[in-house]
This record gives sequence, C-alpha cells and structure tokens, in this order.
Amino acid sequence: MIRAPKTYLICVITCLFSVFVYSQKNEENNLKQLLKDEKDISKNFRHLLALGEYYKLHNIHRADSLKGIILSKGTNLNNENWFRALLYFAEIAEIQGNNDQYIKKVSAFIPFLSKNLSDELKFKEYYHLGKYYRNRLELVKAKSFFNSSLSLAIKARNNVEIAESYSSIALNFMLSNHKDSALYYTEESIKYARRSANKSVLAESFNNQANIYSYFGQVELSVAKNYFSLQLASSANDLAKMARYTREIGKSQLSISNIDEAEKYYNQSIEFSRQIFDERQIALGYSNLSTVFKERKDYVKAIDYNRKAIAKLISVNDLNGLGEVYNNLGIIYREQHQYKLADHSFNKALVYYEATNNREQIAGVYHNVGTVFKQQKKYDVALNYLYKSIEIRKQFGSKRNIFHTYRVIANIYSELGKTKESLKFMHIYLNYLDSNITVQESAKIAELSELYRSEKRERLIQMQADSINRQHQEKSFTSTKLENIELKNRQKSYVIIGFIIISILAGIIGFYRSNQRKIKQQQKEAEMLQTLLRTQMNPHFIFNSMSVIQSYIYDNDVKNSSKFLVNFSRLIRLILENSPKEFIPISTEVEILQKYLEAQKLRFEERFEFSVEVEDQMMLENAMIPPMITQPFIENAIEHGQLHSVKDGFIRVLFSKNKEMLEIRIEDNGIGRKSAEKNKKSKDHTSMALNITRERIANLNSKYKTNGYLLVEDYDKILETGTKVLISLPYQVEVQTNKNGLK
Repeated sequence: MIRAPKTYLICVITCLFSVFVYSQKNEENNLKQLLKDEKDISKNFRHLLALGEYYKLHNIHRADSLKGIILSKGTNLNNENWFRALLYFAEIAEIQGNNDQYIKKVSAFIPFLSKNLSDELKFKEYYHLGKYYRNRLELVKAKSFFNSSLSLAIKARNNVEIAESYSSIALNFMLSNHKDSALYYTEESIKYARRSANKSVLAESFNNQANIYSYFGQVELSVAKNYFSLQLASSANDLAKMARYTREIGKSQLSISNIDEAEKYYNQSIEFSRQIFDERQIALGYSNLSTVFKERKDYVKAIDYNRKAIAKLISVNDLNGLGEVYNNLGIIYREQHQYKLADHSFNKALVYYEATNNREQIAGVYHNVGTVFKQQKKYDVALNYLYKSIEIRKQFGSKRNIFHTYRVIANIYSELGKTKESLKFMHIYLNYLDSNITVQESAKIAELSELYRSEKRERLIQMQADSINRQHQEKSFTSTKLENIELKNRQKSYVIIGFIIISILAGIIGFYRSNQRKIKQQQKEAEMLQTLLRTQMNPHFIFNSMSVIQSYIYDNDVKNSSKFLVNFSRLIRLILENSPKEFIPISTEVEILQKYLEAQKLRFEERFEFSVEVEDQMMLENAMIPPMITQPFIENAIEHGQLHSVKDGFIRVLFSKNKEMLEIRIEDNGIGRKSAEKNKKSKDHTSMALNITRERIANLNSKYKTNGYLLVEDYDKILETGTKVLISLPYQVEVQTNKNGLK
C-alpha cells in the first residue's frame, strides 16, 4: 500500500525529467533546422549565434567548438555582426578561463569604439572593456567603462544590465579596498536584479556580495549570501552558477575543517559541471577535492586529483586554474618534506600567475615558498619571500591575508633567537587576528550549513507540531458533539454518493453525445474533403493540361513539355498527398500554389504574372494551414476572371499573421465578379467554392473557438473589376513529436 504511491511519484518525476530533456533537445533541433534551411548569409549567421548561445547554457564543449566558425563567418559581414562574433569568442574564452584569449579578443573591441554600433552592443563593448582593464589592474579606466555601460543600461531601462554594471563597479571598489563603496554598489545591483525578476542575475549579484564580504574578512556574511545565491541559481536551473557556488561553499566548509561537507559540495559541483560538459569547472572541482584529501593526509589521492585537473586545464588553457593546481601540489609536497618537488611546483604556479598578472595569488605563492625555506631553516631566503608577499598584498588583494605571513615571520625570528623582532611581528599578527572572533565565525558557518541542509526538515517538524496542538484543542471542543457529527457525516455521505451517481450518469450521457458529435464532425469533414478533392482535381484543368502537353509534343518543344509535365505531376502528387490532412505546413501550401500557377501560366502562354508571399516569422514558426484553401479562388481568378485576356494581368497571394489569426489575401485584376456572373457555369462553380470554404472555416471556428471569416469584394470598386478575397483562420504551428509520441 505504501510502495505504490512512491513508485507512481518516481514515474511522474521521471516522465517530467524526460519531457524537460526532450524539450531541450527539441529546441536544439529547431535551431539546427533553421540554420540548415536559411540561405541568407546574414540571417544564417544569426541562427548560428543563437545555437551558440543555447550551447552556452547546456553544453560548454559544443559552445567552444563553434567559436572559431562564428568568428570566421562574422569577419566577412558588417560591423555589428563582426562585433557579435568577437563578443561570442570573448565570452566563451571567459567561461573557459582562457584569460589570454579573452584579453586578446576584448582588446579587439577598442577599434569599434569609433564605429556606429547599436546601444545593446555598445553596452557589451563598455562592459567587457571594463573587465579588460580591471584584469590589468587599471582600475580608473575600468571604472570609466563600467560607468559608460551603466549610463546605457539606465537609458534603456534594462534592469538586468543595470544590475550587472553595478556589480562590476562594486568589484572595482573592492579591488581598490574601498569596502563601503563596494557594499553600497552591490546593494544597488541586488535592488535592480530583483526588479528584473531574473533569478540567475539576482544569484550573481548575491554571489558578488558574498565575494566582497569574504575579501574584507566577513566570512559568516559571505557564507550566508552564497547559500542564498545557490538557492536562486537552483530555482533558475543555472547549472554553471550552481557548479561555481557549490565550490565556493565547499571552500568555506574546508576553512572550518568540516572536511566531509566540503567533499560533498565539491562532488556536487563536479556533477553540475558534467551536465553542461564544462571541462574547466570539472577540473577546478578536482583541484578542490585534492585539498580535501590533503587534509586527510591521503597524499596519493590528492596528487592524483591534481594531475587530473592539470590535464583538463591545459586543454582549455586556464592559466589561473593551472596556477591554483600547482600551488596545491607545492603545499602537498611541502607537507611530505619533498622540498625540491614543492619548489618546482611553486615556481610553475608563479609562471602561470605571472602570465595573467594575478598579483594577489602571486603573493600567496611567495608566502608558501617562504614556508618551504623556513622548514629547511634557510631563514634569509624565507624572509625574502615572505616580505615580498607582504609588499604585494599591501598594494593588491585582501589585506586580511597578510596576518598569516606576519605569524610565519614572527616564528622565524623566534627560531633565530631574535626575541624583539619576533614580539614585534607577533603583536602585528595579534592585531589582525582575534581568535575568539574566528571561533565564533567557524561556529556560525557550521550553523548556516546545518540550517541550509535541514531547512525543509525543520519546517515540516514545526508544521507537525502545530498540527498536533490544533488537534488537542479541537478534541476538547468536539467530544460532546461526536454523535451529531457522525450523523451529519452519514447524511453527507448519502448526498456525495447520490452526487457521484448523477455525475457518472451525466458523464456517460455527455461522453455519448460528444462521441456522436465527433462522428458527425468527422463524417462532415470527410464529405468536405471529397468535395474539395473533386473541386481541386477539376477535369477541365486536367484535360486542358494534357492538351498543352500534347501541343508541346506536336511542336517538338521538348524543353517546355518536360518542364510542364514535371511541374504538373508534382502538383497532382502534392494535392493527392495533402488533401486528406486537416493542416499542412505553409511551405507545402506555397509549393502547391506555385506549381499550380506555373502550370496555368504555361498553359496560357505566360499572359499573366503571379506572386506568393509569406511573412518570415510564419516560416520560422512552421505555421500550419488547411490544405488548398486558397486554390478554388485562384482557379476562379484564372478561369472565370479571364486573366489571360486582361492586359498586364496579375494574381497576388499574401500570407500574414495578425495577433493569433492567419490571414490570407488573394488579389487579381481580372474581369471581375459582375462580368463573370453572366456565365451561369462560372456562377455555380464560384458559389460552390464559397460554400465549401465557409463550411471549412465554420468547422475550424467551432473546433478552435476562433472568429475566422471569408470576405470577397471587387479589387477596383469603381470599375467593378478584379477580385479581392480575405480569409481569416486560426493560427496553428507544427508540433514535433518523438518516437514515443511525446510532444
């Protein structure tokens, strides 16, 4: 009895996940099809970019594989598309951690400052140039570009872009060690991110705030904000951010020696990264896991995870990531007293960090190198590196990290017997570090972790406790009324049973009537389809067409006879294949009309012109249309409107979308309805075409609850010549299904 609901729930969840995965695959296939079908070079490039943007969220590896193709195609287009190609390349390089490529591509934005780009692209240009100068630690220039991006975002009233600009300005102030300004602008970023209702952007704003708190030593607040960031990213299903935030939370767990929790978060990060094929974040997850095994003194596993990380980071050219891994390796070898290997690893870390001008991490490596020489009792060399670390950190990075270096220097002077110097640096160290605050912070971080993990459980316990209290209160009031309630319940049961019986009978009757209506509707539609097919397979048209082919053969005109015959056979095939269907793709309808009009034009020796136009949006959306609904009116225009006898005769067909209706306009400059009505046969044929079409529209209106219509009027109302037909139908699009029939 208990297992069935659980099994059902699992099945439901599995089905929902399958539908979600399928919908993603369907979106990818649609984008690929658009790309394949588009012949216009500029539009084809935009479809390629759209596919790349899709892969950015769902498959980083494929997104990366497209960047070269996009850049190659964009270079040959106009300035805007060329810039879009450079922008895509730069953003992929940034995601992959390839700082070298990112810097090169963003530096290529500079010539575009003088070019006429849209405000949307100008925002991107200023925003990334701000990041470019921030990476170079040219913070004044960076701030100028971020202010420019902010001005454009405010002008466009784009809350997402305003939030992103404020976040970047906040991080700029953070690197300048202006805490109050950094926190002020990050609050502004959060405010506008909330207004945008974009959870992914709001998550990033909170994460930036967490990084600022961490930078200035407020670890507890940093962890709290990061948990909130993770919740928002999860609700937005932003796997890239979920992978990054879980790694950051893992680091906070490791900082309070909560090793098992840290390992759990690092493994979660790797799993999220695998789902979007993000090799860089997988590698960084491996690097983080190595620190877990290092803490457990399992150096073999720690080194193995670092080697796995190195292989992946080399493939994406993430120099900062490689610096982090080699720094980790240096610490492991230092703890094993393998000083040569430690020195080699730290030197490699310095090379990678120097390549990206990462001064804060360089200071950290100098600190670690100093500790290696301290352990070897090479005190002079150790002090040299430790002082270098302090000097860099005074200019760049978080000041709170300096106190670790002061502690090591104090210990060195103590070992050298220089008590005065040792006390001096120990005093500086103690000013930086309040051990009680650190202990409190650790306890609060652990508490936040537990709160995040058990939030739902505690809410459930509270709800259960409230329920128990309510039950006790209700029990004291209901004991004397138990018999009355039981009687009322019996009466209610009888009423409910009676209602159920009536509902079942009503349902059976309703189902029967509905079924009868459906059968009648199907019969009516079948009859209409047969009538429509007979109308379309007009014997006169077929016989006349055969006569045309025969005359071409008599004249030995092989080219025209072959052309007419191929066109005519394709037309007959299309009519026979598509007549039984309720809807066909609009592209098929257009092909039928073009084949029919080409056959008629050849038949009448090209004495009239025609055009069939469809709005681009309808083709992109795969709009559907009842088959050959326009053909009877085109036949009337040619046969009874006598287009071949009119000077400069024409017939135009236009398909367009108006709100949620498909509108068709058919125009010709033939002899007009008044002249055509003199011919009795023409009058009967036109009347039949109108009646069939009106019935078809009425059936569609009934089925789809719409207000479609058919209007026929003179093209030239003064001379009463020509004809204009307006048809309005429910707008339908093609729905693709998988093998199992799922939409």
